[in-house]
Amino acid sequence: MTTTVHVDLPGRAYDILIGPGVLSQAGARIAAMGGRRHVCILTDENVAGLHLATLQTGLADAGLTSEALALPPGEATKSWAQLERSVEWLLANKVERGDIVVAFGGGVIGDLAGFAAAILRRGVRFVQIPTSLLAQVDSSVGGKTGINSPSGKNLIGAFHQPSLVLADTALLGTLPARDFLAGYGEVVKYGLLGDAAFFDWLEAEGPALAAGDVDARVRAVTRSCEMKADIVQRDETEQGDRALLNLGHTFCHALEAATGYSDRLLHGEGVAIGCALAFELSARMGLCSQEDPSRVRAHLRDMGMKVDIRDIPGDLPDAAGLLDLMGQDKKVLDGKLRFILARGIGDAFITSDVPREAVLSVLEDALSAPSQG
Repeated sequence: MTTTVHVDLPGRAYDILIGPGVLSQAGARIAAMGGRRHVCILTDENVAGLHLATLQTGLADAGLTSEALALPPGEATKSWAQLERSVEWLLANKVERGDIVVAFGGGVIGDLAGFAAAILRRGVRFVQIPTSLLAQVDSSVGGKTGINSPSGKNLIGAFHQPSLVLADTALLGTLPARDFLAGYGEVVKYGLLGDAAFFDWLEAEGPALAAGDVDARVRAVTRSCEMKADIVQRDETEQGDRALLNLGHTFCHALEAATGYSDRLLHGEGVAIGCALAFELSARMGLCSQEDPSRVRAHLRDMGMKVDIRDIPGDLPDAAGLLDLMGQDKKVLDGKLRFILARGIGDAFITSDVPREAVLSVLEDALSAPSQG
């Protein structure tokens, strides 16, 4: 079962191929794009150990030679040091404007390799081959690339669309359960922000999806990519609607900063907690029913995910400290925090009209609540 989602951006349109085994098409697809018959691959050490030989064999079968640079796994790789290392390596490999750079890994590699491709010779083409659920449903699609700064996450970057995305759902079978569930946080987000029927389906099929149901995984990735493509086509550079994709992220980025971008909190885990907090804030402001945040939390709990701030191990700043960290977020506009809130499941909207006291109250209660994890 293979599906295709088309991202229809004028002059920058591309396809997302989704299904088990699409990695085997990489050689033929990349060869058909023209350019030098030599491909440079940026990956991480974990993905390289599991899947690099398969990719390189496929490229060779299509008459392409390839070199790969395997970077350390983890969020810390989205740094100036690893960006410089990657760009200098690509230059040493004589990558030219007509060539193809392949981003082969999860969200970290996709963001870093995409940014390297964006700034190398003022922009070279790149192909996303996302290997994690989070990357397949979110970060590989839409052209957001970048690295982190000590001041905050993704503050240095560029919009640079890929030329092709190959989302091989079979690769998800090698993910640790925690990483798979972290990616599921982004899947749930799509239902919560704009498709209540998809959230209904996830409530019913989520456990099977997590257990390895192939068709369920393809459907979840496809629907997520369709929704993201639709929003990106309307608002490529996040002047308006695209900010809806940040549901849960204002809370999430503060929690990631508070945990030092470490494995105490994976990005998708932060998104899940952030979505629960965004619905809690929405309910307290009278925007949605109190049943909605309860339903969100119940589903995340059923999936075995982190749901509450207290589920994060170790010490965290107090509520005021977390609120200060939110102030560094890219979604600050004229000094006002922009939140994605909800009138109900599947009905999110963007607002800057959120009283500081309301956010503080939600954070204080979340920090004092006992963990159920």
